[in-house]
Amino acid sequence: MDIKEFLQDQFPDAKISTDGKDCSSKLLIVSSSFEGLTTLNRHKLVMNSLKAQFQSGEVHALSLTTKTPLEIS
Repeated sequence: MDIKEFLQDQFPDAKISTDGKDCSSKLLIVSSSFEGLTTLNRHKLVMNSLKAQFQSGEVHALSLTTKTPLEIS
């Protein structure tokens, strides 16, 4: 599974960069979908979109950094 491609479909406006692959992936996701959300709720939003992949074992672990466009500029 290509996590970046999958998440791009879930968050179409996002800019996603990855470091590593498989169970050692580190992701930076910048999306306006995160505006007004705490870091915890941003991570929940991303993790919930990957729930089936975690349950099946397709994804084992993930390191997330979630930002809004304003937090990057």
